[in-house]
Amino acid sequence: MSDASNGPGEGRLFTTASANAALPLVSRIVRDIVDLHPQWREAISAYELEQDGVTAEHESDEARIARERAGHLAGEIESCLDELEQVGCHFKGFEHGLVDFPSLREGRVVYLCWQHGEAGVTHWHEVDGGFPGRRPLEDLHVGSDA
Repeated sequence: MSDASNGPGEGRLFTTASANAALPLVSRIVRDIVDLHPQWREAISAYELEQDGVTAEHESDEARIARERAGHLAGEIESCLDELEQVGCHFKGFEHGLVDFPSLREGRVVYLCWQHGEAGVTHWHEVDGGFPGRRPLEDLHVGSDA
């Protein structure tokens, strides 16, 4: 299996080895996302609390600061998500820091699945299986590209 792009718009395909090789960078990016997301939610809540019952044209200084902070944090998160897309993987969950790496197995695309805090890529799932469909890589009956 190739680590090259699968074709225009189809994205990179990973082997288990190449997904694990990308983890030092991916894990740093995901750590940033997992750290930033609760801060963003807090800023949104602060804005909503300050704006409760107030029209937009009467925004308080506190509400403006919270709105600007939320916007700044959203921009940082978006930048992190863009970095992951450049690597070729897909971020799937703010709560648990889930990342899917597209892979080709037995002629079909599946996702190698990694969760923030795991030492390596040890699970996979079908494209439509999501986190509940995660299974150990040993269950994926393949040859040398597992």
